[in-house]
Amino acid sequence: MATENVIWVTWDRPSVLLRIKRLFDFLFALVLLMLLFPLLMVLGLFVKLTSRGPVFYCDERVGQNGRLFRMYKFRTMYRDADRIKHQLLDQNEMSGPVFKMRRDPRVTPLGFFLRKHSLDELPQLWNILRGDMSMVGPRPPLPKEVEQYEPWHRQRLLVKPGATCLWQILGRNDIAEFDEWVRLDLHYIQNWSLRLDFKIVCRTVWAVIRGTGC
Repeated sequence: MATENVIWVTWDRPSVLLRIKRLFDFLFALVLLMLLFPLLMVLGLFVKLTSRGPVFYCDERVGQNGRLFRMYKFRTMYRDADRIKHQLLDQNEMSGPVFKMRRDPRVTPLGFFLRKHSLDELPQLWNILRGDMSMVGPRPPLPKEVEQYEPWHRQRLLVKPGATCLWQILGRNDIAEFDEWVRLDLHYIQNWSLRLDFKIVCRTVWAVIRGTGC
């Protein structure tokens, strides 16, 4: 990659603002969990009844500064889907270390609906309560993906990963270049503010209603 196309950022914000961000994350996630608890129960029941396997998909992800944590989602794929992923690698629609496929045959019919409206991500509210994630931040990558990062890609690990991000509201289905995805994350880090977080959360709600997920 040409040097002029590489973005370098720093993450140096007043501690009081970071405490406010954490407080917002905690309170917002707590309120959402309480309000959405009936919906979570119904979705969990549907996942269990419509395909064999556990309700939740628990996966190891890389968090801030490379710290590993367990991320939770509603299961959207058939059981043992990870074992056949290698058979689909030639159909990857995203450049770089990330695997993305809109019509992934491993996804259940219910899973397509959950993904379309980002409902499979709701269990990550628990990760936010725990402090593993934030409401807004770069999406948490897999360890195998991070192993393939270029040095400048690793800057997206400067902050806590988020349940939503600029990538999800500015072209989640249309961005096929991983470098472009990373540039959006670095733009967020470089220009972060509480106001920006609020704007991204509001636009995420609209994206969920419209069903622009993959």
